[in-house]
Amino acid sequence: MKTIFSVILVIASIVIIIAVMSQETKSEGMAALTGETNVGGHGGRLTKDNYINRVVIVSSVIFLVSALALAYIK
Repeated sequence: MKTIFSVILVIASIVIIIAVMSQETKSEGMAALTGETNVGGHGGRLTKDNYINRVVIVSSVIFLVSALALAYIK
């Protein structure tokens, strides 16, 4: 059981790393803190950025659950 969670943890880690590296940089930088950003909606379309964000969130949750399961098993 421990090896299954270890493998899931490694796969989730790799997916998170690849997804974060494939995200486009946010050119606004510190302007987001001052409120000087230009936020526009995309009408509910699933853009590449939104898709990558969802992949990161899902793989992060899987990572967290498998890490907690490993800590509980040990």
